Amino acid sequence: MARNKTIPDSQVLDTIFETVLETGPSNLTFARASKACGLSPATLVQRYGTRDALLLATLLRAWDRLDAETHAADQEEPSSPNGAIEILLRLMPPETADRDTSNGLLVLHEDIRNPQLRARGAAWGHRLAAILGRRLSKQPEEGRKLGWQMASIWQGAHTWWAFTREQPADQTIREMLQEWVARNT
Repeated sequence: MARNKTIPDSQVLDTIFETVLETGPSNLTFARASKACGLSPATLVQRYGTRDALLLATLLRAWDRLDAETHAADQEEPSSPNGAIEILLRLMPPETADRDTSNGLLVLHEDIRNPQLRARGAAWGHRLAAILGRRLSKQPEEGRKLGWQMASIWQGAHTWWAFTREQPADQTIREMLQEWVARNT
């Protein structure tokens, strides 16, 4: 007879994801995951089988959370170019900017390397571009193009901020997005 789970998978995987962001995906071990989530390594092996399966489950859960955050932002922010900016700033909060540009890039490497994670990223990118595009143009095709451009500006601004750090991340990214919107909408 199977035992009841005392800690749900979602909570376990969310906790382990924080560890992955702190240490990088290649440094995830059952021992490290156990220390983070409070379950024994044997219990984690029972639930997930292998380290790679645990990492995949953790990153898929992170995509689930990003999908939910994106949906909430889409529902709550105004249907305007400024609303598009606010969505992007919500998805990359300033308090995690430093972590997101260092170990977050290591997670991105895993997302690109693994076909299942890459497909999740591509699907999310299409949804995000559509969400932004609806706020940038009433013409669907133009909106799609502008949505992809804005998402690219956002990612580029975040990456270049990581190098320069001349002002706070949210200020830098907001200014870049506002300048782009002023030129393109």
